[in-house]
Amino acid sequence: MIEVKDLTFSYRKDKQALHSLTFKVEDGEIFGFLGPNGSGKSTTQKILTGILKGYGGQVSLFGQNMNSEHTQTFYQKIGVLFEFPYLYSNLSALDNLKYFSSFYPRGQLRDAEELLDKLEFIPDFLKKPVTSYSKGMRQRVSMARALISNPQVLFLDEPTSGLDPSGAVLFRRIIEEERQKGTTVFLTTHNMLDADLLCDRVAFISNGNIAALDTPENLKRQNSSRYIEIDYCYEGRQLKKVIEAPELEDGIPFAHDEIISIHSKEPTLEDMFIQYTGRGLS
Repeated sequence: MIEVKDLTFSYRKDKQALHSLTFKVEDGEIFGFLGPNGSGKSTTQKILTGILKGYGGQVSLFGQNMNSEHTQTFYQKIGVLFEFPYLYSNLSALDNLKYFSSFYPRGQLRDAEELLDKLEFIPDFLKKPVTSYSKGMRQRVSMARALISNPQVLFLDEPTSGLDPSGAVLFRRIIEEERQKGTTVFLTTHNMLDADLLCDRVAFISNGNIAALDTPENLKRQNSSRYIEIDYCYEGRQLKKVIEAPELEDGIPFAHDEIISIHSKEPTLEDMFIQYTGRGLS
């Protein structure tokens, strides 16, 4: 679906933003593109969506070279949720969606009100201007805008930004439903929980280079210390002990009266983010 080979890009001669990026996103895959601010995430996404030209290397979407001229039909296959909601603030949610829907064939469109209802948008605000919306409400309209055309490829930049926990769970469920329909999702985010729960594979980008690319599970397993943390009771005291996993093969290797809990000391995806990018999450 998306193929990138030796992708380079420079904003000026002495500032190369991307250094020979190579990766492929399969049909129906949720692919996470993760990195700190200034690492090249947004530049890459702008190239993939046709906003930026003049890059080096090869980039194709739907088997078509992104450096060539594309028809309106090509862009009608793409849905984009930008990090900062791109909406007309003097228009209502419905009027915004009606306007953006005008760029697509009628038979391709979803019903705007049904989509907003699915996104749990507050009905009382359907016809009120965007200026009266909270950040979470604007994010719901922006997601509706990205989904209104039933895109084959969905580019999502920080999709759960501005949402409360229940809203984030809702968005993750909707993104997963899109994948089940066969939609390919290119996800950029700082939210490692979103990436861990949603992505089939993730790429960590740092200073314009891909530092690692694999499934979240494999990345964590490859970097696991294989330690086990055990909470237990012994002689009236609650204690904690950390041992190596192989020590458990013959049972608990120390005196105890009761085992309270056993946890693996597997690294988190946030740990992997810091390891591969050299920077923490803001």
